[in-house]
Amino acid sequence: MIRTAAFLGGHQIQPDSQDFIWAKDTAKLCAKAGLTVINGGGPGIMRASTQGAHDGGGQVLAITTYYGGYGRSDYEGVDKENTFDKEIIATDYFERTEKLLRMGDVHLFFRGTQGTLSEFAMSWEVSLLHKGNNKPIILFGDFWKGILTAIEREMYIKQGTDLLYKIVNSAEEAMDIINSYRSKADN
Repeated sequence: MIRTAAFLGGHQIQPDSQDFIWAKDTAKLCAKAGLTVINGGGPGIMRASTQGAHDGGGQVLAITTYYGGYGRSDYEGVDKENTFDKEIIATDYFERTEKLLRMGDVHLFFRGTQGTLSEFAMSWEVSLLHKGNNKPIILFGDFWKGILTAIEREMYIKQGTDLLYKIVNSAEEAMDIINSYRSKADN
């Protein structure tokens, strides 16, 4: 059953970008559908999903970690403008990622940095290991096609793993996928 949606993507994404708009709109639809939004508590995609969830009347759980306070150039930290409702503090990046992926019943990925790429790779691998009972993976933006084509061309990727994710270009497409998984779970 899908009760939570984990939003993963770049901390540097600005409010006027397509990715921010997609995250905000999708989180709003998720909240209206009764899903709890989960994010890392930072800026960018994380703040966008919090804003969208609140616009939709929903709740936000942030999985955070603190690396010696704010202002580090190599980690976004917790965004004081990300007004999430509940917080779970992880001890480090690995635990934060594990909790985001484990607690999210669906994984929504937006443009980001190597952190987003590592989160996607972990989600993709776990989905392969649990194929048939895997969590839906939704990738926002056609740029993912180039990334995945290069990975599939240069790495030893098992055939059929492309069926474990869907690429979308709108919040509505994402919700259609989520709702299709929800209806399967109800049957």
